[in-house]
Amino acid sequence: MKLPKYLLTIVAVLACFQSFAQSSLNTAGEEISLNNSEIQRIDSVKQKDITDLFPRNSDRKASNRQKMPGNTFYSLVPYAGYTLSTGFAVDISSNVSFYTSPARNQNLSVIATDIGYDAKSQEVFLTRSEIWTDENNYKIVSDMRWEKYPINTYGLGTFTTFSENNSLDFNYMRFYGTVLKKIGPDYYAGIGYNLDYHYNINASGNPDNSVSDFTKYGQTESSASSGLNVNFLYDNRKNSLNPLPGGYASVIYRQNLTALGSDANWRSLQFDLRKYFKLSSRSNNILAFWGMATFTTGTAPYLDLPATGGDMYNNSGRGYAIGRYRGTNMLYLEAEYRFGITRNGLLGGVVFTNGQSFSEYNSNRFAMIAPAAGTGIRIKLNKHSNTNIGIDYGVGVMGSHGFFVNLGEVF
Repeated sequence: MKLPKYLLTIVAVLACFQSFAQSSLNTAGEEISLNNSEIQRIDSVKQKDITDLFPRNSDRKASNRQKMPGNTFYSLVPYAGYTLSTGFAVDISSNVSFYTSPARNQNLSVIATDIGYDAKSQEVFLTRSEIWTDENNYKIVSDMRWEKYPINTYGLGTFTTFSENNSLDFNYMRFYGTVLKKIGPDYYAGIGYNLDYHYNINASGNPDNSVSDFTKYGQTESSASSGLNVNFLYDNRKNSLNPLPGGYASVIYRQNLTALGSDANWRSLQFDLRKYFKLSSRSNNILAFWGMATFTTGTAPYLDLPATGGDMYNNSGRGYAIGRYRGTNMLYLEAEYRFGITRNGLLGGVVFTNGQSFSEYNSNRFAMIAPAAGTGIRIKLNKHSNTNIGIDYGVGVMGSHGFFVNLGEVF
């Protein structure tokens, strides 16, 4: 197992993170008094969430909490049900959100965790965080996970079919960490370290006995990608769990190095663009757009190539299972309309459509788009952090369809 080769790098990155994160979390534990204009940014008195359906809760208690943004807001969803990516699953998703400063424009920090087991024998433990320090001077992003993750793969490109289903079984460890510093209002630049390590990889092969793209590409029993990233970011969203008007633009260049334990020197360039339009001053109805593009050069491991649901929160490509499409390069676009159903914010709905395209294995050209569309409901779980439970149903091509469950908005 190659893991010991990365321990010194991971320990060094964690040591750098500790000083930033500690100051943020200490500040978040304090009770802060706000003036009226600052209270408006987290006003939740007129909103309702699931807890308000029970007699012990009252608007008075909600009012007391909303005046102390230093308090920690918890959202937890035990889930048992069916999704397209997991089949029948038992899962616990949670997030902890907090403000690290009383400043009116302070962004909401979030730490999310997920523990799950499903009918496909997938075992997942992950924790992801986006922490903003005082006055949004720094943003600290982490993504750590361990997974035992049997998954169906269908080869490379967008022309692949279900007859090319090559089931892979593997263990996966990820460690991503990035620190970004403010360089202007809402603009940031930073560096980080990324590790993707897959081991105990077993492939079943294509059902029709044809040679799988995994074999053609270079089948291995393990793979490691270890490297540094440079990140440029624009983000004026105040709450990533449920963005209202604003925008987000991220450019990440990643250089994987054999000197850091990577199997090969390969590179990726990722663009992530999001824009949110509030359609009325009297409601929180939002028209949201999401675009991504990822390009790789060199020989990236098969399981580290861009894929459906390959974003940080595994949310892209509703209408298809995670990993349905894969390729050396990817283009993605999604649009969603979010609207309220009840005036108190307890219930809402969405309609969405998306399209994804992956470069073909032989030509490395984009030749086809896989579209999808769907609808869903939103249930307010925590009005203080504006966290919704999202239950969506998406339909793609070739008979792909199913439910998708998320804690917080998809993007």
